[in-house]
Amino acid sequence: MSRNLIFTGAVLAALGAVVLRMVLGPPGLGWYLLAWALFAAALWVARRVQGRRLDVLVVAGGIVLATVGLAAPPSSSTDSFRYAWDGRVQAAGISPYERPPADPALAGLRDDWLFPAACADPLLWPLPEGGCTRINRPTVSTIYPPLAQAYFLLVEGLSPEGSRHKGLQLGGWALAVLALLALWRLAGARRAAYWAWCPAVPVEAVNNAHVDMLGVLLVVLAFGAVRGRGGPAGAGALLGAAVAAKLLPVTALPGALSGVLGANGRVAWRRLLLVGVPALLVVALSYLPYALVSGSSVAGYLPGYLREERYDGGGNRYAVLRLLMPDSWAPYVAIALLALIVLAVLRHGDAERPWQGALLVSGSFLLLLTPGYSWYALLVVALAAMTGWWEWLGVAVAGAVAYTDGPAAPDNLGTPFYVLAAMAALAGWAARRSAEPRRRRPAGDDGAPVVRST
Repeated sequence: MSRNLIFTGAVLAALGAVVLRMVLGPPGLGWYLLAWALFAAALWVARRVQGRRLDVLVVAGGIVLATVGLAAPPSSSTDSFRYAWDGRVQAAGISPYERPPADPALAGLRDDWLFPAACADPLLWPLPEGGCTRINRPTVSTIYPPLAQAYFLLVEGLSPEGSRHKGLQLGGWALAVLALLALWRLAGARRAAYWAWCPAVPVEAVNNAHVDMLGVLLVVLAFGAVRGRGGPAGAGALLGAAVAAKLLPVTALPGALSGVLGANGRVAWRRLLLVGVPALLVVALSYLPYALVSGSSVAGYLPGYLREERYDGGGNRYAVLRLLMPDSWAPYVAIALLALIVLAVLRHGDAERPWQGALLVSGSFLLLLTPGYSWYALLVVALAAMTGWWEWLGVAVAGAVAYTDGPAAPDNLGTPFYVLAAMAALAGWAARRSAEPRRRRPAGDDGAPVVRST
């Protein structure tokens, strides 16, 4: 057995121990940084491990790390309690977009798990009529899109009575492992390690069971369809499903349209329609049943959430831009820059490697808006694995620091990390751009996944 293989296994074992401490939580900033340092060390020492050994190390190691996330209840997020409630409400034949958890009309659906009798825990949310709940924002209706709601209903239907959080965690585990296997097949073991060993996966996708994982898997499968039998139409349908699961994957859609704006003003209308029409149809059809029942309330708390999170300006949003300009300019400059990046992808993006354009837009979106939630970057981690552009992993580090330090805290430590992540992304782009005229790499060396034959 090679020394590098032993060293890599030892580092992964240490990473697993740290992740276990994190999910037993609550995880502090020091534990997050230590986990990311061990993740980087594992990637470094594994660079000389080759062949079947690397395949086993990546796949088996990734599955073990994901399984560690099942060791305890959600450690640092209460979102999965809302998921469980939405599934329960739907199983009772009620739209989760119409009535909030605090509505007395739904009191018959309450139990001691989501609505405990003792309210001393500071993490519990008070109810207007008295009592408390684990569900965050209990006085407003749900924010999650229709495909996410279908997933919550499915988990509710498959979970034995009294399973509490475990059904959602097992669902997150299954989705994370499927994404790992898809990335391993599409991009090879070395790049799949970016996903397999990333500490965000066991913590956010599994332990905290964030539904973002469903959208991530659908995006990975969408870009796999580009190279497979599904083609652009299949990719468009899967991307539409991803958007209907968590909205944020809409940032991957421009990647699927890379290069559609050709030279001399020519538009690749056929590919535009093959991707765009199925995506729009899937989103529209997924919303239709809920819209027929709930009408205009199908948007749920989304508008209120955007105001609450200060996406209109202020708080810790647009933190990097606000270092360079007046606060009031930042939202408009962010929109303009993001539009320019999307236009560049549509005009100059590589149609054979759409995951590259998707990463540029998705990663830039987070760098410009600087959200304080670490699970938003799960999509960036998966796309970094597809491209091999490891420097974009800094976006996920910044999100983790911002969340751990308090998403709304003044002088949030996430800001300097977002600055460093932006600098790393720009440096990576500049290095690749300067190297491109000097050499042409074979497929699989420049960020293009290598599809394995069956």
